[in-house]
Amino acid sequence: MSEPLHLFAVTAPGLEGSCAAELEHLGFAGVRDATGGVEFVGGLRELYLASLHLSVASRVLVRVGEVKTRDFPGLFQRVVRLPWGSFIRPGMPLQVRAVSHRSRLLHTGRIADTVAEAIAHALGQAAPVAPRAGEPMQLVLARFEDDRCLLSVDSSGELLHRRGYREEGGAAPLRETLAAGILHLLGWNGSIPLADPLCGSGTFVIEAALVAARRPPGGMRSFAFMHWPKYRPGLWQTLLHEAGRMHHRPAVSLTGSDRDAAVVAQALRNADRAGVADFVNITQSELQLLQPSAPPGLVVANPPYGSRLGGEVDLSQFYRRLGKELPRAFPSWRIALLAPDPELARSTGLSLRAIARLENGGIPVGLYATP
Repeated sequence: MSEPLHLFAVTAPGLEGSCAAELEHLGFAGVRDATGGVEFVGGLRELYLASLHLSVASRVLVRVGEVKTRDFPGLFQRVVRLPWGSFIRPGMPLQVRAVSHRSRLLHTGRIADTVAEAIAHALGQAAPVAPRAGEPMQLVLARFEDDRCLLSVDSSGELLHRRGYREEGGAAPLRETLAAGILHLLGWNGSIPLADPLCGSGTFVIEAALVAARRPPGGMRSFAFMHWPKYRPGLWQTLLHEAGRMHHRPAVSLTGSDRDAAVVAQALRNADRAGVADFVNITQSELQLLQPSAPPGLVVANPPYGSRLGGEVDLSQFYRRLGKELPRAFPSWRIALLAPDPELARSTGLSLRAIARLENGGIPVGLYATP
């Protein structure tokens, strides 16, 4: 893999700019926003570094090549010539996902089967090896547009929001990548306090602690590229060591609270697995019992989205209550909330402005914050 790799970081809608900023901060070349993510260029070092440090990307893909064809025999003949041996070991279970838009070849199942057969042939196998439960497998993506098929291998394995610390969550856990993206969109970099008074399983507080302690989000997990033929474990360990030298104890308070004792216990266990339990303070408390906090920082919360809360409280009433209780408990703090409806944000009575449109668990939501 001496030639530069064409890489693509997949992101959730609304987080492309945050991901591009992270890549530019890492010093990568060819960073460019694209539909569904961010393109960049690099070698194995850059691939490993991105996987280790990106906090908002969902996965990192390597572009293997693009072929133009209007029939399945042509697809097979062109795919088999691509350098699959650099990314897939013979005998590795394989999964191919295909999509097709405005192309002669529309049957995605047959596209996937043809690509899988071509890869197996290129690796000297009689047939593709199907994924097996509990075993590593290599994901390949085939995307047809206007009779051109772009082929990519996934370097991540499990989605990147799976940092390795959350083995449990509440009823509607916030994805780690979304929480990290929200902190970036709000300009929070660990220099001021942060509080989440509706912390649930602790995602905002834990992601904030990783930022403030300069701990890479990918440092506790494995990746698909670790099964590639040209994986360099020594390089990966060097990057982990370099990242470890940057660790430090946050100088600001990072707090969370929730009314549910069981959820708070989960959050504390998550913080312990993330290695940040010593840097955060997560407690059980009703919203109205929170005591005024100083010095000022950022309050960020992901309130419930259902039409009613606990079958008793109307959601707009709950947001109005947030608009009263948060400024009382956090005087002079900046306040940021997620809300699926601008009317809910307005019902707080706070001077909130729209920061971004995002998706949380497939639900469109807005990020709103005071100046």
